[in-house]
Amino acid sequence: MLSFLGRRAVSASKELTGIHQWRTGAGTDSRPDPFRIFRGLQKGFCVGVLPDGVDRNSEAFSSNSIAMEGILSELRSHIKKVLAGGGEGAVKRNRSRNKLLPRERIDRLLDPGSSFLELSQLAGHELYEEPLPSGGIITGIGPIHGHLCMFMANDPTVKGGTYYPITIKKHLRAQEIAARCRLPCIYLVDSGGAYLPKQAEVFPDKENFGRVFYNESVMSSEGIPQIAIVLGSCTAGGAYIPAMADESVMVKGNGTIFLAGPPLVKAATGEEVSAEDLGGATVHCNVSGVSDYFAQDELHGLAIGRNIVKNLHMAAKQGMEGTFGSTNLQYKEPLYDINELRSIAPVDHKQQFDVRSIIARIVDGSEFDEFKKQYGTTLVTGFAKIYGQTVGIIGNNGILFNESALKGAHFIELCSQRKIPLVFLQNITGFMVGSRAEANGIAKSGAKMVMAVSCAKVPKITIITGASFGAGNYAMCGRAYSPDFMFIWPNARIGIMGGAQAAGVLSQIERATKKRQGVKWTEEEEEAFKKKTVDAYEREANPYFSTARLWDDGVIDPCDTRKVLGLCLSAASNRPLEDTRFGVFRM
Repeated sequence: MLSFLGRRAVSASKELTGIHQWRTGAGTDSRPDPFRIFRGLQKGFCVGVLPDGVDRNSEAFSSNSIAMEGILSELRSHIKKVLAGGGEGAVKRNRSRNKLLPRERIDRLLDPGSSFLELSQLAGHELYEEPLPSGGIITGIGPIHGHLCMFMANDPTVKGGTYYPITIKKHLRAQEIAARCRLPCIYLVDSGGAYLPKQAEVFPDKENFGRVFYNESVMSSEGIPQIAIVLGSCTAGGAYIPAMADESVMVKGNGTIFLAGPPLVKAATGEEVSAEDLGGATVHCNVSGVSDYFAQDELHGLAIGRNIVKNLHMAAKQGMEGTFGSTNLQYKEPLYDINELRSIAPVDHKQQFDVRSIIARIVDGSEFDEFKKQYGTTLVTGFAKIYGQTVGIIGNNGILFNESALKGAHFIELCSQRKIPLVFLQNITGFMVGSRAEANGIAKSGAKMVMAVSCAKVPKITIITGASFGAGNYAMCGRAYSPDFMFIWPNARIGIMGGAQAAGVLSQIERATKKRQGVKWTEEEEEAFKKKTVDAYEREANPYFSTARLWDDGVIDPCDTRKVLGLCLSAASNRPLEDTRFGVFRM
């Protein structure tokens, strides 16, 4: 799951902790009268309302519901574990120092009743021998005084807030989103710096710890505010986060900044000094000038942080896009129950379903103006609105043929020219293969779609609803194609191909190798080989394997897809409009 909000949130789901209402109040319409729409159809108006199309009495609907409930139960279990942070003992020690937990800190910075979209909540899941809940850092997007900000909060209860390789990757991903969407960065610093036992993996390379400070500097130079609130330890390289911020706050007693802590100072110089005297709030606010604001306690420090955002020049601009207050679009809720997405999404990826049944439950009024409906029918393309924002939607209804790839490239060109954000609904096993497909130029057609996806400069959001295999992942804007946001449903699978297909290919290669070597390979040995391959591919295609490594921005409940898309579109609306230039399309 992605979303977490504390005591002030307006809950949108009682079943799953961390899912919250994105927008409430003015600007929402009550559900439209379907009879009025059908009467309009009888008069000849083309309103583009998608039909229901779901058979609730079917065996597939029932079996999907049961299977999804089990999958969501597993997701809730994983989320419950990470919300506990580093464990009961670590949380107790943190509270004994009058310190809040990282999500509590974020909650007190956010506007009351607003949403927080937590990113990569299950980062680091079963990645290391020891648990690393949420990768040791909480990142996400939410509003302060109506303006969306990117939050990066160290979790001191998880390995003292130190940076593992995945912690750095998650921090850099948050900065990447902030830079692209021009979101002010709020650093809630409480970290012991790099995790020393893994120094070779966290320190020297381009995308390692030093990149955090590089990104902070570049964003500041581009006018993207960088604000640090020092709530605990800020040691060694980590000291540069507040030192390089545009404005920084330090909390009396707990907040410290120093390049070398008291033990290292004593070893190097013989000087004995306390942490507070070496680098506490008094030193850095009164003497060194490293920090700008002195806070008496955490709540005071967080209140100062809110005031800093209130006074940003960005917040002073009237009618600025991407702010909750200035975006006052009218919209209608979907006609159909969004919770039915849990029953539409199949766990068995051989089971076919119409992607329009997903679209009908995530777009305003279930209205969808389909583009090239009769051509390239395994790819569904068209225009809709989500919370009043016009989007272009591209969804899979089977494998990609020549026609569907060309259709996709054409539609992406249209949206790029018109500056319309793109939403990709991935459920793809790949492109058509075989001699006929090759002779018809499937590689050339697929390359056109990949080129279009690569070059499009509009906001792109990808949701993996089912399978995401092979080159289909590329054509449908997988992680390598830099979507602004990318989320995965818990029933989904991602990999270069399915386990059974991989086992078939690899067993053929292994059989040929053994034959050349003159080694007999029995049927039992071949079956054992295939099983081992299938098991490995199934484990690595699992959404938790993916999200642990940040191949996506989080696992989400299908019924929260619309809210997540809405907040992502709001964040992406800060992006400056760019003209798209495509490379050479091989004709």
